[in-house]
Amino acid sequence: MKKINLFEPHVGAEEVKAATGVVKSKFWASGAGVGNVKKFEEHLSKYTGARSCVAVNSGTAALHLALSTIDVRNKEVIVPSMSFVSTAHAVVYNGGRPVFVDIEPDSLCMDPQLVEKKITKKTAAILPVHFGGMAADLKALQKISKDHGLSLVEDAAHACGSKFNGRNIGSHGDFVCFSFHPVKNLSMPTGGAVCVNTKFSIEKLHSKRWCGITDRKNGMYDVKELGWNFYMNEISASIGIVQLKKLEKLNQKRKKIATQYSKKINTEAKMPIKDGCSYHLYWILVKNRDKFRKKLLDEGIETGVHYTPIHKMSMYKQKERLPVTEDIGASIVTLPMHPNLSDRDIERVIQSVNSHM
Repeated sequence: MKKINLFEPHVGAEEVKAATGVVKSKFWASGAGVGNVKKFEEHLSKYTGARSCVAVNSGTAALHLALSTIDVRNKEVIVPSMSFVSTAHAVVYNGGRPVFVDIEPDSLCMDPQLVEKKITKKTAAILPVHFGGMAADLKALQKISKDHGLSLVEDAAHACGSKFNGRNIGSHGDFVCFSFHPVKNLSMPTGGAVCVNTKFSIEKLHSKRWCGITDRKNGMYDVKELGWNFYMNEISASIGIVQLKKLEKLNQKRKKIATQYSKKINTEAKMPIKDGCSYHLYWILVKNRDKFRKKLLDEGIETGVHYTPIHKMSMYKQKERLPVTEDIGASIVTLPMHPNLSDRDIERVIQSVNSHM
């Protein structure tokens, strides 16, 4: 029986050719490379509509770098708990404290009405997550940020190609952070990016991305402040350039799969179909989750749990309840979602889910 994987990158001859060309060039690092990193930054800025873009080596690095431009030390950043742990870690990396807020039950994105109640004199930024490719309510969050003089940093790890009010994610918040992990909508061996929509110096971000190095000339350079080894390599960038050309088509395939799931899976507790969503993943809510997942795995269908709420983990444990997050976190299951799924694969997943609900 063929195994149906939860996630898979979509790779064609174009990606292989692009990566092979860079490997043969022997110039793999962006500092001494063949220009693919810079080219990818330009293409991503144009695609998203962002003012500028800085490519890095992961979505975690993107969040870390973006928050390093804001003074969050000993201050608070409002985040959802329903996310990968990097969302909270990035705040801590920069000396801040994540303040968790509950989510909307349909989008699984932070609830703007609850965000406003969490704002204190110590709040420095709001950090929404576009969960599963479903855009958070950026209109409301932009207004709240503006009214309170806060920075808006978006975690768009799931949302490359997603849209809000007809505009691509990447052109709204002050900083918008993407992940290009191999299972993401735009796949690379390693990669991430920060789209910038403020007047913050792009040269300063470039410096922070590469150990704080500035004024580089003839092999000499200066270091004026702390930075990190976050640069993207040329091989990843070459693949990303090809993937970006295919992104709209691949996301259309994802939406087609999500639509089939939505129409045919026999439960109301499932991810809604909405224009602008890029469907990085597709979720349903089930009872007896462990038993349900084992039955699907026995039939060769891999599932996932995205996510265990961050505020339930030992490092971030808190007494305050987030009822929607906790209820969903106890029953959410993610189903196979990637452009390589055949019609037969999709039907097999649907039939298996319906027989074990």
